[in-house]
Amino acid sequence: MNKEERRSANYHPSVWELQLIESLSTPYSYELHANRLEELKQEARRAFVSTNEPRAKLKLIDSIQRLGVAYHFEREIEEAIKLTELDVHGDLHTTSLHFRLLRQHAFSVSTDVLEKFRSNRDGKFKDSLKKDVAGLLNLYEASYLGMPGEDNVLEEAKDFSSKHLKSLLETIKDEVLAKQVKQSLEVPLHWKMPRIEARDFIDIYSSDSTRNLDLLELAKLDFNLVQSQHQRELNELARWWGALGFKKKLSFSRDRLMENYLWAMGMVFEPQFSKCRIGLTKFVCILTAIDDIYDVYGLPEELELFTKLVNRWDSMAIDDLPDYMKICYLALLNFVNEMAYDVMRDHGLFVLPYLVEEWANLCGSYLVEARWFSNKYSPTLSEYLENARTSIGSPAALAHASMLLGSPIAQSLLMDCLKHGSDNQLIYWSSLITRLSDDLGTYTVCGVFAVFVFG
Repeated sequence: MNKEERRSANYHPSVWELQLIESLSTPYSYELHANRLEELKQEARRAFVSTNEPRAKLKLIDSIQRLGVAYHFEREIEEAIKLTELDVHGDLHTTSLHFRLLRQHAFSVSTDVLEKFRSNRDGKFKDSLKKDVAGLLNLYEASYLGMPGEDNVLEEAKDFSSKHLKSLLETIKDEVLAKQVKQSLEVPLHWKMPRIEARDFIDIYSSDSTRNLDLLELAKLDFNLVQSQHQRELNELARWWGALGFKKKLSFSRDRLMENYLWAMGMVFEPQFSKCRIGLTKFVCILTAIDDIYDVYGLPEELELFTKLVNRWDSMAIDDLPDYMKICYLALLNFVNEMAYDVMRDHGLFVLPYLVEEWANLCGSYLVEARWFSNKYSPTLSEYLENARTSIGSPAALAHASMLLGSPIAQSLLMDCLKHGSDNQLIYWSSLITRLSDDLGTYTVCGVFAVFVFG
């Protein structure tokens, strides 16, 4: 096959040129605003400690979390949730909120607490709740925290609350509450990126008559300071991406630095996890290029060779590759070897074999899909799902993230997960969910390349 016969996905150019990313600036910095940040944290902590009424305490915890500043008060929040007893006589709003907070923080709480809101006659949620907008909203948000093996109470709660919230939306007189309902119906809190929720909720909390002004100022200042940290990281990544040379040498692949950073920031936004965000962004950038080689540009014999060399993990074998693959292969080796060195230096763990295995598995799954396409083979659903759980990249991403977090607990759990491989149900199901969600969007955009899977 000649060069002109290679396929092209015609990916649109990046809307974020490197010069634009490097030009991002802000007047905020931790050096200039550290004192005010600490003052506001202390004021918010005093307000938290002095709030004793259970309903008010729960609302304050929820506000702190939605405003994106909970990472400053993790110990206080955990202790407060642990000590606040469920009010058996509480209304729908308070009970649903308390239930959601308990489940969000991994405390054991049964759906039985919602039984008092269901009719003894038919087991359905009571008609008297149909116009309780605040209660329905909290019930709706709580309904997304179901557990395996439970009855259908939360699914029924979701159907009931969403149905009546939609019918009430145009009649809600409280503009702030109406905005919350609209946002929640579009993207429920449990599915929403914390940074997006923080920015949205700052506006909502600003209009709350019961707002704490120190907490509001803290949320605004913290948002801008965290954003300044993210911008500095993007500046560093823009320089790295430009120096890597993929945009010029692999012009057929996607140039998506900003989007990849957004993905990493969605996993961990807190300022102390800078190394993790930067490493994850690099991981996804390199993964994206390799994915495009397998999906679009590479010839079958080239892909077989590339996969073989990833398993060998040997820079001396680079001469066997075509020119366009050499830069990608060497970039992959350099990235992973450097990361393994950093983990060894900082934490005393030798993780290189695990990282190499993750990349070998990932490229192996890409090769399976490339063979399917080349042979015009339509896999069965079970064949597709078995391979897709790896090809989505979630297991490899979780492995890299856990090592980059720098937490001994996270790394210990990671080692256990990696040793058990495909038997780990958490990684298995999260990978499948991610794969299928991605396919729903990818098929719409790139159906021509997905047709071999779906027929």
